[in-house]
Amino acid sequence: MGTTPDPTASGSARDTRNTGPGRLLIAVYAVFAISATARAGYQILTKFSEAPLAYLLSAFAAVVYLVATVSLAKAGRTWFKVSVAAVLVELLGVIVVGALSVFDSVNFPHETVWSLFGRGYAFIPLLLPILGLIWLYRRRPAPKPARAS
Repeated sequence: MGTTPDPTASGSARDTRNTGPGRLLIAVYAVFAISATARAGYQILTKFSEAPLAYLLSAFAAVVYLVATVSLAKAGRTWFKVSVAAVLVELLGVIVVGALSVFDSVNFPHETVWSLFGRGYAFIPLLLPILGLIWLYRRRPAPKPARAS
């Protein structure tokens, strides 16, 4: 009969990001994925001509939140890398869109998720990727063992 491998032997226990506080992080990302998708969909369908750049960036934010949610919930090195990329893109997006919405208000006549660094969402969009990166750093996969030749 087959034996169940010890998850700690390969370091896969550390790969899991969906335990403990990670569950709360995933839940917050899921809420943002849903809300950003709904907001972007409504904005694009009803008033796209008023602020096309802002609304397309809202849709992009929704995709980033969706990818972050799914990748944080999955175990494994590949999903870890996807999570890191998604959260870094999110942080960069919040900073760039936040700055543009302050200094180029003409292209941002209506708020998006990342406008003014997430002010419309109590600045959670600015704090969330920082917390996400800290969590990912603490739950990074163990180094692969060296191969014997």
